Amino acid sequence: MSSTINDKNDVIEIDLSELVGLLLYWWWLVIGCGLITALIGFGLSKFVITPQYESTTKVYILNANEGGTLTYSDVQLGSQLTKDYAQLITGRYVLEKVIENCGLEESYGSLTRRVAVQALTDTRIIAITVTDENPMMAQLLADEIRKEAAEHIKNVMDIQAVNVVETANLPEAPASPSVMKWTAMGALVGMFVCAMILIIRFLVDDTVKTADDVEKYLGLSTLALIPIIEHESDKGKKEKKIKSFQGGSQGNGQGSSHRGSQSSGVEGSNRNGQEEYYGNGFRGDANVPEVEDLEEVL
Repeated sequence: MSSTINDKNDVIEIDLSELVGLLLYWWWLVIGCGLITALIGFGLSKFVITPQYESTTKVYILNANEGGTLTYSDVQLGSQLTKDYAQLITGRYVLEKVIENCGLEESYGSLTRRVAVQALTDTRIIAITVTDENPMMAQLLADEIRKEAAEHIKNVMDIQAVNVVETANLPEAPASPSVMKWTAMGALVGMFVCAMILIIRFLVDDTVKTADDVEKYLGLSTLALIPIIEHESDKGKKEKKIKSFQGGSQGNGQGSSHRGSQSSGVEGSNRNGQEEYYGNGFRGDANVPEVEDLEEVL
């Protein structure tokens, strides 16, 4: 299976099966990168990022008619006004009073980012959630916001009562960051980045490696293949063996000449006319194996 990209004069053909084979060949590298980034995500979420706690309180807003009975129109109107209630709860009047009552050293905008108001679907119940690094402070702020918002809503919207459905809870476990989510995301990101690097390297590599590549990319037929008999490393090892053999031969020759001077050495002369002895009856002009012969011996 392949896909073709046309770029005016150039046509680039991408074989998807080759990409799949590439990823399967380097599967250990892709999995390894995923494990490394998963450990990084786990470490960041567990030991680096400060945990955040959430506390939620719920209120029920009731707007009854003058007779004290609740009609269907009251329920329908209250559902439509939940967005108005949410704006009043997160308004400057309520949150600035909470900051003053709790003695917080932060601005209205900073506290707004930590408060979330959600109207439950098809109900008149509103949930107020506060996020903080301290679970007890999150609970305190949620209850304080609920109290101030109830008074403000009754005064502004002319509501009879804002009843408490649930008081703020004391969170026992952090709401964020999620260790499992960070670990899984780290693994996925690591494997994705590694796979992209491998694919990009494969696509930009325009070298010819096989005879099939010559026919595929150049449109030429291969006449013959010249095999590589030995590598440079093998050649170097053979040269070392030859030198070692020569060194051993010279050592044997010196030992033999020394022994020949004491016993059955044969007298000879060197190029300077000096007397020399060659052990075992060999003279200096005796036939010594050439390098080619040594290669055959080795």
